[in-house]
Amino acid sequence: MSKYTFVDRHIGSGNAEIKEMLSAISYNSVEELITDTIPEQIRLEQELNLPIAMTESRYIEHIKSLAKKNKNYRSYIGMGYFNTILPGVIQRNILENPGWYTAYTPYQAEISQGRLEALLNYQTMVCELTAMEIANSSLLDEATAATEAMIMLYNARSRKQKKDAVLKFFVSELCYPQTIDVLITRAEPLGIQLEIGDHNTLDLNESYFGILLQYPAKDGEVFDYSSLTEKVKAQEIAVAVTADLLSLTLLTPPGEWGADVVVGTSQRFGVPMGYGGPHAAYFATHKKYKRNIPGRIIGVSKDADGNRALRMALQTREQHIKREKATSNICTAQVLLAVMAGMYGVYHGKEGLRNISKNIHSLTATLEEGLTQLGYQQLNKTYFDTLNISIGNVSMDNIRTFSEDAKMNFNYIDEKTLSISIDEKDDFGNINDILKVFAKSCNHSDSDNLIKEVLSGDYTKAEARIPEKLYRKSTFLEHEVFNSYQSETGMMRYIKSLENKDLSLTHSMIPLGSCTMKLNAASELFPLSWAEFSNLHPFAPAHQARGYHIMFHELEEMLCEITGFDAMSLQPNSGAQGEFAGLMVISAYHKSRGEEHRNICLIPSSAHGTNPASAVMAGMKVVVTPCDENGNIDVEALREKAEEHSENLAALMVTYPSTHGVFEESIMEVTDIIHQSGGQVYLDGANMNAQVGFTNPAKVGADVCHLNLHKTFSIPHGGGGPGVGPIGVVEHLKSFLPSNPIITTGGNEAIPAISAAPWGSALVLVISYAYIKMLGNDGLKKSTALAILNANYIKSRLEKSYTILYSGKNGNVAHEMIVDFREFKKDGIEVVDVAKRLMDYGFHAPTVSFPVVGTLMIEPTESESLAELNRFCDAMISIKNEIDEVVEKRVKPEESVLKNAPHTIFSLTDENWKFIYTKEKAVFPLDFVKQNKFWPSVRRVDDAFGDRNLHCSCAPIEDYQ
Repeated sequence: MSKYTFVDRHIGSGNAEIKEMLSAISYNSVEELITDTIPEQIRLEQELNLPIAMTESRYIEHIKSLAKKNKNYRSYIGMGYFNTILPGVIQRNILENPGWYTAYTPYQAEISQGRLEALLNYQTMVCELTAMEIANSSLLDEATAATEAMIMLYNARSRKQKKDAVLKFFVSELCYPQTIDVLITRAEPLGIQLEIGDHNTLDLNESYFGILLQYPAKDGEVFDYSSLTEKVKAQEIAVAVTADLLSLTLLTPPGEWGADVVVGTSQRFGVPMGYGGPHAAYFATHKKYKRNIPGRIIGVSKDADGNRALRMALQTREQHIKREKATSNICTAQVLLAVMAGMYGVYHGKEGLRNISKNIHSLTATLEEGLTQLGYQQLNKTYFDTLNISIGNVSMDNIRTFSEDAKMNFNYIDEKTLSISIDEKDDFGNINDILKVFAKSCNHSDSDNLIKEVLSGDYTKAEARIPEKLYRKSTFLEHEVFNSYQSETGMMRYIKSLENKDLSLTHSMIPLGSCTMKLNAASELFPLSWAEFSNLHPFAPAHQARGYHIMFHELEEMLCEITGFDAMSLQPNSGAQGEFAGLMVISAYHKSRGEEHRNICLIPSSAHGTNPASAVMAGMKVVVTPCDENGNIDVEALREKAEEHSENLAALMVTYPSTHGVFEESIMEVTDIIHQSGGQVYLDGANMNAQVGFTNPAKVGADVCHLNLHKTFSIPHGGGGPGVGPIGVVEHLKSFLPSNPIITTGGNEAIPAISAAPWGSALVLVISYAYIKMLGNDGLKKSTALAILNANYIKSRLEKSYTILYSGKNGNVAHEMIVDFREFKKDGIEVVDVAKRLMDYGFHAPTVSFPVVGTLMIEPTESESLAELNRFCDAMISIKNEIDEVVEKRVKPEESVLKNAPHTIFSLTDENWKFIYTKEKAVFPLDFVKQNKFWPSVRRVDDAFGDRNLHCSCAPIEDYQ
């Protein structure tokens, strides 16, 4: 029998280390610590009713058995999701590599230059394929990106359009149905009036601010939109386009025929379908919209030595800064998937991508010829990869039967038409198989000879089926990076060179407060690479995805048990999406009761910036309530606001434990106040890692809560995504859970879709499923307890050197704490100096200036060992000694090691060492650093320079100066 269970592998410290930490904080047991930390009135009275924990080996057997229940049929459904070939060099060195998937969002640019470069490659690729000027570094999915385009154009209306209340937005009926559904969800609360119709009969006037077109259209037709665009723009109406990125290697890009915004998905660039996600959406536009673009933008700047350095640009646009005034609530993006898609572009280069597209188009033309000779009618005049087939008198049931027998899926539009989408994986053998299905269906007498003759034809000239005007003539991807790594050896080394520039959990703990950077166990991630999970189309018949649906059902049940809720929706594909979904469910509930006037959302001043941004997106008016001097919600002030707005109160958004890292004693009183005033309680699940097994959202009085599966439930952060934000609700809200226009899901009074796919980022849900199945009740509780113990141990060590800002009734913190650096500002030392100096010690900084400006918020998680906690504490205490050198006037601030951090290997080898401190102090400040030195690849990045000189694509710095 194995000595170790999964919980022993997941938790960083053993029994001896746990005992040592308890002794350091004057407790005899973990149970005693929990009793003193979590208020008695919110403690669960019973253990969680969860399956007994599985060993890792038993879990692998179990998940393999579920995988076998998924039928890996050949998908020709299209509709925004396509088979693709993930190059092995990218699969092994990025998707399956913890150096990439355990990194955090690149806020600390000096230790993130690798993925910043990878994202810059992605942005460059998107800009050049779409022929636009600027792109962001990814959004959540194509449908969400389309809504962000609509909202950006809405917010960017001219002064006259705003004055005249121009609210109409036209959407072509040939856009994907999932995109239209998400547009409906987003437009309604903002008062945007959607008009869905035929773009061919479009008659616009000054009451419209924008239109959305699909290129190619949902059934495959490629329209020439140039004259329409010219006409529309003459009326000062903006044009947004959802475009197939791969098709733009052959088709005239939207930027060349007048589009203002181009969005879509990069899924076809080597990212598996994964039954709906995750995939990286793209968003490209003109530079005039640079301060309105949602999501993150990677830009080029310089470091303290004048060397080229990358960073996230224009961060003041983001929700964590602008809060309720933000133009988007986007927080998590899809960095890991954008990196993969960008590397696919780097690996194939221009010629490789065009060859893939030409082959797809050639095979599609071959298929058209064969179907036509079999007597079917192909309806698209111009196409890239999708045929729209009229079957005439042939039975659609016959086609369905024979296609399923041949293990293939088509897109059935109605009883007389279907579409077939060809992709990168297809060859003549596949075309032969498709033609055989259609030959059988129409009972053709001599199909074998006919098919043989068709397949011997020459359809290799792609431009023959694309009119001259629509065939792309402009060049793209000429930059060196897209023309240097076409061998696997070169690509492997390039990927590794970027990985080496980034700090991840493979190097050291990442103690980011409110981010929960815990272990992402290898056994949880194995199934992501299995074809049985990764190759399924989200709109495939449900009986072909039984393994997925068993997993969904069990995961929903387990999450309901953990949260105390009655129902769960897995659809939201980020925490911000979960917030928006939860608030829209609350709005739908009020509306069902004839109380649609309820639109006031109370939010404590300590809340994360996504909370007010999400509330505004949901059509609510934000009213901020204060915290008291101890960082807790000011209950009396909250009561006054709730009573003042009782007629119109929709919801309270509250985080628990609080964003200040404390279990507030008054939480049940707070939720009761809201309910008495007719509102619903939305609990932000960002800090769920301190609740699991000991309390839950329903226990404290919440009606709805989103869970960050990429925090508490072990989905990797991926360098800034993917994230998953399912929502749990109480009984009276479950009928409003979100639906999907193609696959039946959600409640019986469901709100429209939140994400493009029915179950959002379905593929990565298997990670959280594994996490819960292998930990079970006891393991989950131990994880929570150790997260709390580790935080309080760090507090006990650091409070001798620093001020710890807030704590609970008995002096304890929850799973995180805030360290105050504001007192040093008068001496010239800022909290950012400490963040940069930690890099020299080999650590990523804790969360900077959130939720309190001038502070660091530290969250160690349960996965870190006592030895690692001590290394981090030693580094922080050593930095305090360096601060004291400045405070005591022994060193001028500008000459201190803090102000000049971080230090690179290049500065170390520079003959002109210009600092008053030694090289050893700069780069080896403590002995443990010498054993495992991580070198920042650039010195401190000049943020202001990067924003003043905004450049977001691959070009040398000399071009910018």
